[in-house]
Amino acid sequence: MTILADLLRTIFERSEHRSNTEFDQDERSIIELCDALIATTSETSALIIANKVLTKYSNLSDEEKLSFFQNVSTRMSIDPERVREALKDYEKLPSRETYENFSNAAEPSRQELIRRLNQPPGATQKLVEMRADLLRIGKNDPGLQAFDLDIKHLFISWFNRGFLVLRPINWESPAHILEKIIAYEAVHAIDSWEELRRRLEPSDRRCFAFFHPAIPDEPLIFVEVALTSGTPSSIQALLSEDRKEVQADQIDTAVFYSISNCQAGLANVSFGNFLIKQVASDLSLELPGLTTFITLSPIPGLVKWLQKSHPDWIVDEEADLRSLVAHYLINEKSCNNLPLDPVARFHLGNGAIVEQIHADADNSENGKLQSLGCMVNYLYDLEQVTRNHEEFVSEGKVIASKEIENLAKKLVAPKNASKPR
Repeated sequence: MTILADLLRTIFERSEHRSNTEFDQDERSIIELCDALIATTSETSALIIANKVLTKYSNLSDEEKLSFFQNVSTRMSIDPERVREALKDYEKLPSRETYENFSNAAEPSRQELIRRLNQPPGATQKLVEMRADLLRIGKNDPGLQAFDLDIKHLFISWFNRGFLVLRPINWESPAHILEKIIAYEAVHAIDSWEELRRRLEPSDRRCFAFFHPAIPDEPLIFVEVALTSGTPSSIQALLSEDRKEVQADQIDTAVFYSISNCQAGLANVSFGNFLIKQVASDLSLELPGLTTFITLSPIPGLVKWLQKSHPDWIVDEEADLRSLVAHYLINEKSCNNLPLDPVARFHLGNGAIVEQIHADADNSENGKLQSLGCMVNYLYDLEQVTRNHEEFVSEGKVIASKEIENLAKKLVAPKNASKPR
C-alpha cells in the first residue's frame, strides 16, 4: 500500500461523520462504478470508487439491491469456454504460467469486486451487511447462489480463527457492547438490564465473544457460561432470580447455556467450534477444579419433525418423551446423513456427545413450542473431542452416553400410531 493510499484512508476515517455529498455527485450508476473499480489499476482511485459504490448501495431499495445482485452475478461470472481452454493448457504443460492462467479464468471477477470493495475503512461491516441482504432478498433466486458462495469463500478467509479476538464480556464492559448482547441473544431472551446484570455480574457467570479487528465494536458470536456444582437439568433453575451464587471452591462444571451468532451476513461461516474450545481452555487455566464442560441446549427441530413425520403421536409420560427425544437425536438424519436437529449438528460436529436429556427443562413459550420443554446436555470431553469429531464427519456417527442409547431403544409408538423409521 502506497503512502498516498494510506493518507487517503486516514482522510476517510476522519470524515466518516461528515456528509457524503461529494460522492453523491458522481452520476455514474452503481454498476458503472463497479466496472470502473474492477478496471482501475490505481490504489487511490480504487479507494475512492469503492467508497462511492458502498455509499450508493446503502441508499438502494430492496428491489434495487436485488437488481444489483442479479446484474453483478450475471455480468461478472466465469467464462466456461475460457476455463476449459485454460485447463487444457495446464494439462498439456503444467507450469506456473498455465496454472495462473487457469486460476484467473476459474475465479469470477465478482470475487475481485468484493475484495476491492473491502478497501475503505468500515467496508468489512458493510460487506457483511450486504451479504445479509443477499441472503434475505435473494433466497428464492437460484441464479444468486454462486454469488453467495463467492462472498462466503472470501469471508471464510477474512474471518478465520487467526484473525479473531476472544474478549470476555462482563458488567463493566462498554454500554454499546452490552446493548448488542441484549439485542443479539438468540436462545434465551434478555428482557431487561437487570436480567443482563444477573447473567454477567455474579462471580459464577461468564460471557465470551469473538471480535474481528476490522469491526471491533460488533461481536460475531458469544457464549454465556454458568459455573456450577454438578450438571443442571433446567434453564429456569439456572437463570432463576433467587438462585444462590456458587462459591469458587464448589465449582466443578462449566455450562454453555446460550450460544448466539450475531451477524446474519456471516451465516455458515463457522466460529462456534473455536469459541467453545477456546473458552473451555481458558476456564481450565482460571479454575483448575473444573472437570466437566457441558451444554444445556434446546432442541429446536423436535416439534417440527414430530408434526411432519408423526402428527398422530401424543406423548404424555416423561419417560416416553425422553425416549422420543433420544430417538430423534440419534436416529433421525437428513439425506446427507447428518442429524436433523441444527443444534445437535453443531455440537456433535464439534466433537461433543449426547450426555443427558431432561424433560420440563424449559418452561418458556418458545421452549414448549420448539422442544416440548425438553433440553439436552452435550458433553465436551476435551480429550475425546477430536476423535468424536472425526467419527462424526467421516461416518455420520452420533456418539451418545449409554443412558441415551438405552432410552432410544425403549421408544414405543403409541397404539394406532405410525412407528419411527
